[in-house]
Amino acid sequence: MPVEEPMCCQAEKHLYMPRPATIVKAEQLTAKEKFFELKFADGSDLGHKPGQFVEVSIFGYGEAPISVSSSPTKKGSFDLCVRDVGSLTGALHKMPAGATIGIRGPFGKGFDTDFLKGKDILFIGGGIGIVPLRSLINFVIDNRKDYGKVTILYGAKAPAELLFGGETASWQANKTVDFRLTVDRADEKWKGHVGVITTLIADLDLNPDTTYAVIVGPPIMFKFVVLSLRSKRFRDDHMIVSLERRMKCGVGKCGHCQINSVYVCQDGPVFNYANIKDFPEAF
Repeated sequence: MPVEEPMCCQAEKHLYMPRPATIVKAEQLTAKEKFFELKFADGSDLGHKPGQFVEVSIFGYGEAPISVSSSPTKKGSFDLCVRDVGSLTGALHKMPAGATIGIRGPFGKGFDTDFLKGKDILFIGGGIGIVPLRSLINFVIDNRKDYGKVTILYGAKAPAELLFGGETASWQANKTVDFRLTVDRADEKWKGHVGVITTLIADLDLNPDTTYAVIVGPPIMFKFVVLSLRSKRFRDDHMIVSLERRMKCGVGKCGHCQINSVYVCQDGPVFNYANIKDFPEAF
């Protein structure tokens, strides 16, 4: 008589054994970034929280950690946005819709959506940092009544590097959201704001006692965003950051993400800034 495998063992398998997932959609977003919508062969949901990541594997190339970009409110499939930076990501960029890849995870601690309920949220996404931030943004928008004032700041080096153009336009049109966009360097077609993302912070009308800033971007961005927020009377414990760039194995074995006694893949990648601000390696 066959014995049903315990749920705990099934969950453990997802950490160590890749599950086959089919590429439902593959779309080039920029010269370096490509969007993938994926669906598991068995039709199950990924079961992730905003801010978590997965390990993507391709036979013959190994695997790489990639942040999940879709909200858990999206059912039946999930999204990744991948920058072409190596052999595996380069191979993935060449794979068409209908191809199959392996997925392990989800891994790490994501954003605490329950803790943020009832609070005002300031999203600050720089460059490819908008990819994991998109998951939380869309979760909050899909559950809009549960959250207070929502402000989204998104910046990129140049207009050609902006991601999710159609979606950011919908954020701009959403009357329950204050969305602001900037680029470091404009081209002849750009009509919007020009300047680094911190130039958007000065004009914000926010209550630092009720607002939590969620920050994801390149390491250099954190330093100046934190300084700008402190000038607006934000306390360090009202800043939430993601160190998703430090991921490697995902299960705390390789040590690649270790900062002092902290394993980012296990204890993060999402942290309250007050808890890691004294770890210079983090940024």
